[in-house]
Amino acid sequence: MSIGKKVRMNRLFSHPSGRLCAVAVDHFIGYAEGLPAGLRRIEETLEKIVAGRPDSVTMHRGIAESAWEPFAGRVPFILQSSIARPDDSVCEQIADPVDAIRLGADGFAMAAFLRGTTEGAHLKALAECVKAAAVYEMPVIVHAYPRDFSDGPKISYTPEDIAWAVRCSLECGADIIKAPYCGDMEAFRQIVSACPAPIVAAGGPQTETLVESLSLLQQVVRSGAKGAVVGRNVWSLKNITGAVLALKAAIYEDKTPEEAAALAEE
Repeated sequence: MSIGKKVRMNRLFSHPSGRLCAVAVDHFIGYAEGLPAGLRRIEETLEKIVAGRPDSVTMHRGIAESAWEPFAGRVPFILQSSIARPDDSVCEQIADPVDAIRLGADGFAMAAFLRGTTEGAHLKALAECVKAAAVYEMPVIVHAYPRDFSDGPKISYTPEDIAWAVRCSLECGADIIKAPYCGDMEAFRQIVSACPAPIVAAGGPQTETLVESLSLLQQVVRSGAKGAVVGRNVWSLKNITGAVLALKAAIYEDKTPEEAAALAEE
């Protein structure tokens, strides 16, 4: 790894634990209808997220250009390049590594939906992003989501499918792999141990409570994964800053879900 990429990776994984606690606000295109309240006033949401000082925030280029200036340099950000849905009704790249350099990002992200007839196209797009980013020593973070077509398509949470998505992403050269948590700590431990690139967990579907979300993160950390990138289970909550602090306690310090949630209340 060159010094340029090492500098950027160290900014993202800056905590002494070596783990990543990140937040994502790159969800809009994934919703077919409406706009969640937590994403509606994006400037206010970003202010509350940054107040909790996560390791990074993932966003699309338009949000970075229009709303990130007040927070520039205070928290690293990752440029999301994909607009995509699991059913491939939308599947485009709207940014490239040059945009990431120009905007001051410390990472370049893209989504890849695996399984199904378009799997090859997603992997080719990932490999092309990796090749383009290598010129600038920009880390590539792939949001790797295996699909289940039995009643969907929808995201698959089976260990076998997640292991497949992780390995495909590794083969294409991703520097960091964000993948769904399968719900089985031992199975996820095996997936993590078989991958030389760092794996971070996706925040997953909306949970009923913060404690439930933190319980899943506790399992993720204990599996050996390098942290998590959480979206709706942060920005959908009333106390966004508190949720970020709770996530950090769970990911960095292995606090129990109840202990971490208490920090959010405080």
